[in-house]
Amino acid sequence: MSERPTPPEDWECCESECSPCVWDTYYEELRAWNAEQKKLKESQSASENDED
Repeated sequence: MSERPTPPEDWECCESECSPCVWDTYYEELRAWNAEQKKLKESQSASENDED
């Protein structure tokens, strides 16, 4: 299981509307992490149901 992405520090964003911004990268990584977590939970739930 991978670790949850860490949000950028205040000093990491220059607020110059960079593309991509460090926040864009963070939210993309967070979405991927959330999808991974959901998939893991679903597979764990399926495994638990198979044991019943």
